[in-house]
Amino acid sequence: MKFTEPAGTNPIDRMTVVGRAQDRIDGPRKTSGTAPYAYEHHAEAPDAAYGWIIGAAIAKGRIRSMNLDDARGAPGVLGIVTANEAGKLGKGNFNTVKLLGGPEIDHYHQAVAIVVAETFEQARAAAGLVRIDYERAKGQYDLAEALKTAPLTGGDSDEGSKAPAADRTGRFEQAFAAAPVTLDATYTTPDHSHAMMEPFASIASWDGDAVTVWTSNQMIAWGRGDLAKTLGLPKEKVRLISPYIGGGFGGKLFLRADAVMAALGARAVGRPVKVAMQRPLMANNSTHRPATTQRIRIGAAKDGTIQAIAHESGSGDQPGGGPETAVNQTKLLYAGPNRLTSMRLAVMNLPEGNAMRAPGEAPGMMALEIAMDEMAEKLGLDPVAFRVKNDTQVDPEKPDRRFSQRQLVRCLEEGAQRFGWSRRNARPAQVRDGRWLVGMGVASAFRNHMNMKSAARVTLSKDGRVVVETDMTDIGTGSYTIVAQTAAEMMGLPMDAVEVRLGDSDFPVSAGSGGQWGAANATAGVYAACVKLREAVAQRLGFNSADLTFADGKVTGGNRSVSLRDAAASGPLSAEDRIEFGDLDKSWQLSTFGAHFVEVGVDAYTGVTRLRRMLAVCAAGRILNPKAARSQVIGAMTMGVGSALMEELAVDKRFGFFVNHDLAGYEVPVHADIPHQEVIFLEEADDKANPMKAKGVGELGLCGVGAAVANAVYNATGVRIRDYPLTLEKHLERLPAVA
Repeated sequence: MKFTEPAGTNPIDRMTVVGRAQDRIDGPRKTSGTAPYAYEHHAEAPDAAYGWIIGAAIAKGRIRSMNLDDARGAPGVLGIVTANEAGKLGKGNFNTVKLLGGPEIDHYHQAVAIVVAETFEQARAAAGLVRIDYERAKGQYDLAEALKTAPLTGGDSDEGSKAPAADRTGRFEQAFAAAPVTLDATYTTPDHSHAMMEPFASIASWDGDAVTVWTSNQMIAWGRGDLAKTLGLPKEKVRLISPYIGGGFGGKLFLRADAVMAALGARAVGRPVKVAMQRPLMANNSTHRPATTQRIRIGAAKDGTIQAIAHESGSGDQPGGGPETAVNQTKLLYAGPNRLTSMRLAVMNLPEGNAMRAPGEAPGMMALEIAMDEMAEKLGLDPVAFRVKNDTQVDPEKPDRRFSQRQLVRCLEEGAQRFGWSRRNARPAQVRDGRWLVGMGVASAFRNHMNMKSAARVTLSKDGRVVVETDMTDIGTGSYTIVAQTAAEMMGLPMDAVEVRLGDSDFPVSAGSGGQWGAANATAGVYAACVKLREAVAQRLGFNSADLTFADGKVTGGNRSVSLRDAAASGPLSAEDRIEFGDLDKSWQLSTFGAHFVEVGVDAYTGVTRLRRMLAVCAAGRILNPKAARSQVIGAMTMGVGSALMEELAVDKRFGFFVNHDLAGYEVPVHADIPHQEVIFLEEADDKANPMKAKGVGELGLCGVGAAVANAVYNATGVRIRDYPLTLEKHLERLPAVA
């Protein structure tokens, strides 16, 4: 099915199942411990051996020698695989550096060997006996220093955020110089770790020259293709299975070392091998959100109309990598005739920078939305009013292209009313509650929507049940449930008459989970397959009219009504199709919008910041399952609090690694950090997005949160911090005097 025109009325619009708050159909399995995650496919690989990955102890250089003798002779050891034993390997299309290092080392904790043994403990003990002699080379680990000579570089996050090296509209420099009110400020965001609950984990099993890998991967087709390329196999010889994923946040978008090393280890020892990457290895071995330095300049008339806006960002990555596309939202979010965006990319020797939840917009909004508040203060305007004044219904760089839906103003105004924004004191450091300095902050939310091809197979069985198969993944987001809702709505069945099978490369290729594109595109693919199945049902039941109603387990046309199961009486009916997209997204700008409101308290004595309450208002197309969507947004809000107040991968600039590479040192919010959270979804159905009229929301809920927290801290204390995270030492000495 090709989607080339705005969606008209279709069966989804009945919304008897879609659009209703539904419990997650995978919930019972997850809460009872019977949902098998990557490391837990015991029945499929009952005789699996255990692998332990050894990571490089240097950030750049080469291996002089490896002494494996003691490790090979250790109890239970079945084999050891290094680059020498592995032979020539390829590099996946989505991998910036090779996943098995040696003799050259690209970054700290790059995998250099796997030790395989009968038990986990034996593999770990033997790995400690491997002796590696390194020759260290000089590397670049200081972003500020590297950016001094970094070239302008365009980039694409592969997750919906992209920008050229530099983009101009109008005459920014002249307009900025002439503006009566200006802001010129620099903001920094640190490196961030995905820190997902489930580690990178895989079980690999060979059958002749074909390998099956049970793994934790968000994008099955990408992972399958890159594993095949790495191992030098035809894609048909590789099967990836990933039915349940314990979080990914972009860290599991791509093939990682656990899958490669498990496959190499299993091939070497002739039996299945399971690998769970040890937590202290994950931050440096895998990808991360790279640090940024962002300069923002805004020039406005005295009435608050933006006349000039520039956003210039710098980040670093391995050779061959790309920039963090932090300027993307600034190209689209606010009006202004004179505009400049640019990105610089420094070559670094830290671990690979790559996609993390809302790449580009997440760190970009952390800077832009502080700048908007600072500019509002200079103008003497309320921060909400300043944003509303500079709203635009067209792409500021391409005024002939309108937004398909844009309810940013309504998000801001309804949020302000619901949050009690009118009670905010515009003068900072004026509100106290005992020892607490209290403040409110706001930020806009923005994230682009991406259209992705997505396929599914739908089968009507003889008992009248429907089975949906697609390689779509569920990373904790509720994919199982919204896929079931879609099929149930299309075929006129209750939810419990639909079985959903996900995460297997033997199934039709879906959009996968990433860039908040998964829900809308995967369900659109199921919609397309169900349209075909409805046609097959009509033909088998002898209906001539295409104007049929599928409801309550029956197919009705004219004066005739037949049980749906009768269509499969002579045998199952199966249909497969995929959604493809025309050029609607070129004619219309498809984006999602929202507003975040935050209230904080800052301890006047210690400088500690505590959240008091949070509100998100989102406009993101049709919300397929409000219950699951709310969970996505409050999770994203929580992640935004982490990036605002505590999350930072500390870089050792001497030796080139992230020092706090475990969950003891890399702090993330816990329940006690997060008080009342409220989420409001505005009524919206975007007929230019897809037949579901839906867009994504899982990353929109993150974009802007950090800045809303930062703005609230400033309102509470009068101390402006432009370097994340907002840890207490950055404002403690500048806090108002304790009365």
